Amino acid sequence: MMDTGLETKVAFGDMMQAFEAFKEANDERLAQIEARMSADVVTAEKVDRINRAVDEAKARLDELTLKARRPLLSGEADKAPLAREHKQAFDSYVRKGEAHGLAALEAKAMSVGSNADGGFLVPPEVEAEIGRRLYANSPIRAISSVRQVSASLYKKPFSTNGLATGWVGETAARPETASITLAELNFPAMELYAMPSATQTLLDDAAVNIDQWMAEEVQLVFAEQEGIAFTTGNGVNRPKGFLDYTKVADASWTWGNLGYLATGVAGAFAAANPSDRLVDLAYSLKIGYRQNASWVMNRKTQSAIRKFKDTTGSYLWEPAARPDGKATLMGFPVTEAEAMPDIAADSFALAFGDFASGYLVVDRIGLRVLRDPYSAKPYVLFYMTKRVGGGVQNFEAIKLMKFGVS
Repeated sequence: MMDTGLETKVAFGDMMQAFEAFKEANDERLAQIEARMSADVVTAEKVDRINRAVDEAKARLDELTLKARRPLLSGEADKAPLAREHKQAFDSYVRKGEAHGLAALEAKAMSVGSNADGGFLVPPEVEAEIGRRLYANSPIRAISSVRQVSASLYKKPFSTNGLATGWVGETAARPETASITLAELNFPAMELYAMPSATQTLLDDAAVNIDQWMAEEVQLVFAEQEGIAFTTGNGVNRPKGFLDYTKVADASWTWGNLGYLATGVAGAFAAANPSDRLVDLAYSLKIGYRQNASWVMNRKTQSAIRKFKDTTGSYLWEPAARPDGKATLMGFPVTEAEAMPDIAADSFALAFGDFASGYLVVDRIGLRVLRDPYSAKPYVLFYMTKRVGGGVQNFEAIKLMKFGVS
């Protein structure tokens, strides 16, 4: 069996080789268009085929990179007596349904959780591991600000008229400043659940690491649901995605809305100099946000933009310089978010911004699990819930591209 590190290097080499082949084929296509106003059908199909090969190679590389980043869970993570006691009690609950150990611990900790109230808290190291895996698999979470809270609602105050400032001399009187007007942004934490199942035989097997099994079972479904919610969620029983906010032309931007630039063509970039609008979008951000900005798009949009060149003939899209890096577009990192819409008439398929400043993810501390051995016999179900919220916290830090006339 090939070593994971070696396999990653091979996958990285395959992707770089595929991208070089793509550039060669696309250059041929562009030369044909320049010479006779259209590309040969065979050449166009070749470019599309190699473009898909680049996508597949990059997806394989991303998968191996994520796999290499995942540390194994073990009982050695925390040797504190209470932590060991909690882990042992949790293990007995998951494997055998013995709840008295966890109930006693949560009573000792003055927790309101009980089996009848909706399950028990998982050990801290399991919650932390699931959080790390979500960070690696949830694209918007990875580039946004994340705040942990203990309440069901996080309120963030902000000034609607800016902070009062001015210049004064060393001994000059300080003039009275205008009063600050404050408002609040509310970020409620909504319930996200998953229900993995296992056979009792699996649970009885002492060689099976229950903590790791549980983390692996829920990480992808949690990440998928988060990715959709943080992007397009409507805020009803789920976080509010950044694409669900009111969008206005950037020239008319006001706080509370997201500004956009239009490509000028319905469902496409302009035929001539299509990359010009990418430059315009990048420079629509203030420099303080642009320095930390990322492009956000899905794989199909990235595939289309990969063909763009600058005036010197260099490709604007570049693959990652190392296996665990990110592809870049015009020097800014590209985040693939499959929840982003495809390029279509009047769609907002491309975003650019400083998401660490612009979007906030709110995690309520505590991940609960309820064991259910009755509903799907002979399988044991585990109803796992976490509370998470999200929304835009700075409306000038994110800009969108509208694939429309105006």
